Amino acid sequence: MRHNKRKHKLGVSGPHRSAMMGNLATALITHGRIETTLSKARALRPFIEKIITLAKKAEKANDAARKLHYRRLAISRVRDKKAVAKLFDELVTEFTERNGGYTRIYKLGQRIGDAAEMALIEFVDGNDEGYNPKPKKKAAKKATKKAAKKAAKKATKKVAEEAPAEEAPAEEAPATEEAPAEEKKDA
Repeated sequence: MRHNKRKHKLGVSGPHRSAMMGNLATALITHGRIETTLSKARALRPFIEKIITLAKKAEKANDAARKLHYRRLAISRVRDKKAVAKLFDELVTEFTERNGGYTRIYKLGQRIGDAAEMALIEFVDGNDEGYNPKPKKKAAKKATKKAAKKAAKKATKKVAEEAPAEEAPAEEAPATEEAPAEEKKDA
């Protein structure tokens, strides 16, 4: 039984898994969002959040030795100095007000070749509205057709209801409207 064993193993050995997580974290830090399998995205989420927490601790630290210590801890996990520098210098300011939940995962469906569940993992910004996929064309067309039909029915009902009521005053209205128009021309 796997009681109290929460690590995502991903079917690989320990060193392979740590290298894979480091590479995925590097790609996520560099690009802001990556597309990967759902299981790898779920394994990457706690990994990258711990590294972001290290960056936040380094930002709050007063002495240079403590900042360097947190940076080295992050480098030991990510193994890319440029990505860690970008995280510690640029990206950490986006997460200072946020207590966890730095990433978001979207399911994208199955991959064509092997039917693996794909996902998009990205950083969450303070002003971020999220990933807005393009609406499916069929659903959008159906919605617009239904809305057009409803509008047409309402318009025909209104015209049918208003037409008999307007016919009688319509004959009187042109005579009264023509008189003021003639007065304006004379003036």
